Amino acid sequence: MDSDGETRRYVVQIHDARRMHFDFRLEVDGVLKSWAVPRGPSDNPNDKRLAVPTDDHPLDYRDFEGVIPQDEQGGGTVIVWDQGTYRPTSHDLTGAPVPFAESLERGHATFRLDGTELHGEFALTRFRIDDGNGVRGPEAWLLIKADDRQAVHDRPGTPDPYHARSARTGRTLHQVAVAERGNAR
Repeated sequence: MDSDGETRRYVVQIHDARRMHFDFRLEVDGVLKSWAVPRGPSDNPNDKRLAVPTDDHPLDYRDFEGVIPQDEQGGGTVIVWDQGTYRPTSHDLTGAPVPFAESLERGHATFRLDGTELHGEFALTRFRIDDGNGVRGPEAWLLIKADDRQAVHDRPGTPDPYHARSARTGRTLHQVAVAERGNAR
Protein backbone atom coordinates (compact mmCIF):
# COMPACT_ATOMS: atom_id res chain seq x y z
CA MET A 1 0.00 0.00 0.00
CA ASP A 2 1.21 3.50 -0.67
CA SER A 3 0.83 6.56 1.52
CA ASP A 4 -2.71 7.07 0.19
CA GLY A 5 -3.69 3.55 1.29
CA GLU A 6 -3.97 2.31 -2.31
CA THR A 7 -2.46 -0.97 -3.41
CA ARG A 8 -0.02 -0.45 -6.27
CA ARG A 9 -0.13 -3.14 -8.87
CA TYR A 10 2.29 -4.23 -11.52
CA VAL A 11 2.25 -6.59 -14.47
CA VAL A 12 4.85 -8.19 -16.71
CA GLN A 13 3.53 -9.19 -20.11
CA ILE A 14 5.36 -11.26 -22.71
CA HIS A 15 4.82 -9.63 -26.08
CA ASP A 16 5.59 -11.57 -29.26
CA ALA A 17 5.61 -8.56 -31.59
CA ARG A 18 8.11 -7.59 -34.28
CA ARG A 19 10.71 -8.57 -31.68
CA MET A 20 9.96 -10.75 -28.69
CA HIS A 21 10.18 -8.80 -25.42
CA PHE A 22 8.70 -8.43 -21.96
CA ASP A 23 6.63 -5.35 -21.02
CA PHE A 24 7.29 -4.30 -17.42
CA ARG A 25 4.48 -2.05 -16.14
CA LEU A 26 4.12 -0.30 -12.77
CA GLU A 27 0.98 1.51 -11.61
CA VAL A 28 2.00 5.14 -10.99
CA ASP A 29 -0.33 8.15 -10.70
CA GLY A 30 -3.28 6.47 -12.41
CA VAL A 31 -1.41 4.94 -15.38
CA LEU A 32 0.89 2.02 -16.07
CA LYS A 33 4.43 3.36 -16.51
CA SER A 34 5.92 0.96 -19.03
CA TRP A 35 9.30 -0.33 -20.18
CA ALA A 36 10.11 -2.88 -22.88
CA VAL A 37 12.65 -5.34 -21.47
CA PRO A 38 14.09 -7.33 -24.41
CA ARG A 39 15.57 -10.16 -22.32
CA GLY A 40 12.94 -10.02 -19.59
CA PRO A 41 13.18 -9.18 -15.88
CA SER A 42 15.50 -11.46 -13.96
CA ASP A 43 15.53 -12.58 -10.36
CA ASN A 44 19.31 -13.07 -10.61
CA PRO A 45 21.13 -9.94 -9.34
CA ASN A 46 24.01 -10.58 -11.78
CA ASP A 47 21.65 -9.88 -14.69
CA LYS A 48 21.34 -6.20 -15.55
CA ARG A 49 18.43 -5.87 -17.93
CA LEU A 50 17.98 -3.07 -20.45
CA ALA A 51 14.55 -1.45 -20.02
CA VAL A 52 13.43 0.97 -22.74
CA PRO A 53 10.62 3.36 -21.79
CA THR A 54 7.42 3.03 -23.81
CA ASP A 55 4.12 4.90 -23.76
CA ASP A 56 2.11 4.90 -20.56
CA HIS A 57 -0.84 2.50 -20.71
CA PRO A 58 -4.28 2.68 -19.05
CA LEU A 59 -4.66 0.69 -15.84
CA ASP A 60 -7.06 -1.82 -17.38
CA TYR A 61 -4.32 -2.92 -19.79
CA ARG A 62 -2.67 -4.86 -16.94
CA ASP A 63 -5.29 -7.60 -17.55
CA PHE A 64 -4.85 -7.73 -21.34
CA GLU A 65 -4.02 -11.06 -22.86
CA GLY A 66 -4.67 -11.77 -26.51
CA VAL A 67 -3.60 -10.87 -30.02
CA ILE A 68 -3.07 -7.30 -31.24
CA PRO A 69 -3.72 -7.20 -35.01
CA GLN A 70 -0.51 -7.05 -37.08
CA ASP A 71 -1.57 -3.80 -38.77
CA GLU A 72 -1.76 -2.03 -35.38
CA GLN A 73 1.10 -0.65 -33.31
CA GLY A 74 2.57 -3.47 -31.24
CA GLY A 75 0.88 -6.15 -33.34
CA GLY A 76 1.43 -9.63 -31.90
CA THR A 77 0.45 -12.00 -29.12
CA VAL A 78 0.51 -10.95 -25.45
CA ILE A 79 0.27 -12.99 -22.24
CA VAL A 80 0.43 -11.90 -18.62
CA TRP A 81 3.56 -13.68 -17.36
CA ASP A 82 3.62 -12.07 -13.90
CA GLN A 83 1.28 -9.90 -11.86
CA GLY A 84 1.06 -8.69 -8.33
CA THR A 85 1.63 -5.73 -6.07
CA TYR A 86 4.63 -3.57 -5.35
CA ARG A 87 5.78 -1.26 -2.59
CA PRO A 88 8.08 1.73 -3.27
CA THR A 89 11.25 1.71 -1.15
CA SER A 90 13.15 4.76 -2.46
CA HIS A 91 14.70 7.07 0.14
CA ASP A 92 16.70 10.27 -0.04
CA LEU A 93 20.15 10.77 1.51
CA THR A 94 18.61 11.47 4.93
CA GLY A 95 16.61 8.22 4.84
CA ALA A 96 13.26 9.93 4.22
CA PRO A 97 10.91 8.17 1.79
CA VAL A 98 10.70 9.69 -1.70
CA PRO A 99 7.37 9.58 -3.57
CA PHE A 100 7.64 6.94 -6.27
CA ALA A 101 6.83 9.22 -9.22
CA GLU A 102 9.52 11.61 -7.96
CA SER A 103 12.09 8.81 -7.66
CA LEU A 104 11.37 7.85 -11.28
CA GLU A 105 11.71 11.47 -12.34
CA ARG A 106 15.09 11.63 -10.54
CA GLY A 107 16.19 8.52 -12.43
CA HIS A 108 16.50 5.92 -9.68
CA ALA A 109 13.62 4.03 -8.08
CA THR A 110 13.65 1.02 -5.78
CA PHE A 111 10.65 -1.17 -4.99
CA ARG A 112 9.62 -4.56 -3.61
CA LEU A 113 7.61 -6.87 -5.86
CA ASP A 114 5.18 -9.47 -4.56
CA GLY A 115 3.96 -11.33 -7.61
CA THR A 116 3.31 -14.76 -8.99
CA GLU A 117 6.87 -14.96 -10.43
CA LEU A 118 8.96 -12.04 -9.15
CA HIS A 119 9.59 -11.33 -5.47
CA GLY A 120 11.83 -9.02 -3.49
CA GLU A 121 13.60 -5.75 -4.15
CA PHE A 122 14.37 -4.36 -7.60
CA ALA A 123 15.73 -1.07 -8.92
CA LEU A 124 15.19 0.93 -12.09
CA THR A 125 18.09 3.26 -12.92
CA ARG A 126 18.07 5.68 -15.84
CA PHE A 127 21.00 6.30 -18.16
CA ARG A 128 21.48 7.75 -21.62
CA ILE A 129 22.94 5.89 -24.56
CA ASP A 130 25.98 7.68 -26.01
CA ASP A 131 26.68 7.29 -29.75
CA GLY A 132 30.45 7.26 -29.15
CA ASN A 133 30.88 10.80 -30.48
CA GLY A 134 29.67 12.50 -27.32
CA VAL A 135 26.08 12.81 -28.58
CA ARG A 136 23.58 11.69 -25.98
CA GLY A 137 20.94 9.47 -27.43
CA PRO A 138 17.62 8.20 -26.14
CA GLU A 139 16.86 7.51 -22.51
CA ALA A 140 17.13 3.95 -21.29
CA TRP A 141 16.99 2.23 -17.92
CA LEU A 142 18.48 -0.79 -16.21
CA LEU A 143 16.21 -3.14 -14.28
CA ILE A 144 18.23 -4.95 -11.61
CA LYS A 145 17.28 -7.43 -8.90
CA ALA A 146 18.72 -6.73 -5.45
CA ASP A 147 20.84 -9.45 -3.86
CA ASP A 148 18.21 -10.29 -1.24
CA ARG A 149 16.72 -13.54 0.07
CA GLN A 150 14.51 -13.90 -3.02
CA ALA A 151 17.45 -13.64 -5.45
CA VAL A 152 18.64 -16.68 -7.39
CA HIS A 153 22.28 -17.29 -8.29
CA ASP A 154 22.39 -20.86 -9.58
CA ARG A 155 20.22 -20.58 -12.70
CA PRO A 156 19.13 -18.15 -15.39
CA GLY A 157 16.80 -15.56 -13.92
CA THR A 158 14.36 -15.29 -16.84
CA PRO A 159 12.16 -17.97 -18.42
CA ASP A 160 12.11 -18.95 -22.07
CA PRO A 161 9.26 -16.74 -23.34
CA TYR A 162 8.06 -19.39 -25.78
CA HIS A 163 7.49 -21.90 -22.97
CA ALA A 164 6.37 -19.47 -20.27
CA ARG A 165 2.78 -19.71 -19.10
CA SER A 166 0.29 -16.99 -18.32
CA ALA A 167 -0.18 -16.10 -14.65
CA ARG A 168 -3.86 -15.49 -15.46
CA THR A 169 -4.85 -18.45 -17.65
CA GLY A 170 -1.93 -20.90 -17.68
CA ARG A 171 -1.72 -20.65 -21.48
CA THR A 172 1.42 -20.15 -23.59
CA LEU A 173 1.80 -17.48 -26.29
CA HIS A 174 1.12 -20.16 -28.91
CA GLN A 175 -2.07 -21.33 -27.17
CA VAL A 176 -3.38 -17.75 -26.94
CA ALA A 177 -2.66 -17.15 -30.65
CA VAL A 178 -4.34 -20.41 -31.70
CA ALA A 179 -7.41 -19.68 -29.54
CA GLU A 180 -7.74 -16.18 -31.06
CA ARG A 181 -7.50 -17.58 -34.60
CA GLY A 182 -10.20 -20.12 -33.71
CA ASN A 183 -12.47 -17.37 -32.35
CA ALA A 184 -12.02 -15.28 -35.52
CA ARG A 185 -13.66 -17.95 -37.69
